[in-house]
Amino acid sequence: MTKAEIVDEIAKVTGLTKIETKSVVDGVFDTIKEAVSSGKRIELRGFGVFKSKTRKPRMARNPKTGESVQLNERAVPVFKPSPEFLKMVNLNFNSKNNK
Repeated sequence: MTKAEIVDEIAKVTGLTKIETKSVVDGVFDTIKEAVSSGKRIELRGFGVFKSKTRKPRMARNPKTGESVQLNERAVPVFKPSPEFLKMVNLNFNSKNNK
């Protein structure tokens, strides 16, 4: 599902125009990105948690050349779904696979 499809779905449910809905969706995404990039944790109850995690420096290998490459310490964004979200995904998955 693309962001445009998300905007369409929300616009149908809320009665807002697509332009208004796109502004709200962009605002939510921008807020999450800004908060996580500045080290904050975003917890959306019933949905999940967005945060950044520090990866330690390590030696890696370039798969194309086989050459060793040093990777520096870096931060990566992570998402951990809530138990309710996981349950919903698994219920839908199991119902599709049991047909």
